[in-house]
Amino acid sequence: MSAAQRVRQFVRALTQHLDEDDRRFIYLHLPGRAVPLFYAMHPADQVHARNVAYTALDMARAQNFTREQKEFLMRCALLHDVGRTKGDLNVMGKVMAVLMRHYAPGLAKRWMQHRDPIGHALYVARHHAEIGAARLRAIGLYEEAAVIVHHHEPETKGDSEVLRLLRAADERN
Repeated sequence: MSAAQRVRQFVRALTQHLDEDDRRFIYLHLPGRAVPLFYAMHPADQVHARNVAYTALDMARAQNFTREQKEFLMRCALLHDVGRTKGDLNVMGKVMAVLMRHYAPGLAKRWMQHRDPIGHALYVARHHAEIGAARLRAIGLYEEAAVIVHHHEPETKGDSEVLRLLRAADERN
């Protein structure tokens, strides 16, 4: 992600909020058992997930996804960051984690082992896909978990179209 995209993401995290239309969209596309996971995320992550979902939906329409593919993609987009919850990473914690992982990856990796707030934030930033996938499996969303666990990994030949589109939409937001 470019520096300009990171700045845009930061500004959105500070200024955007979910409105009633967004909440209807979320309830329309998520099964009831997944809604608490969505709302357990930090509000900035909720906004990010909403933005990813809207972008992914536009992309899916352009690629003529079926209704079922779009519904599955919306669930994945809205839930892709449920491994991060309120208290794990606030906006400034996420900024710190991104900067440390980029400019001091060795230090970030070592600090992840510590049981302090910074170590926890770095651990969650690095492992949120796996954490989120485990949470989704715990509520029976196995197919969504199988996509979300890979959303930060490099693309491979065997990746589904949903995973590819999720990655692209996430990268744009």
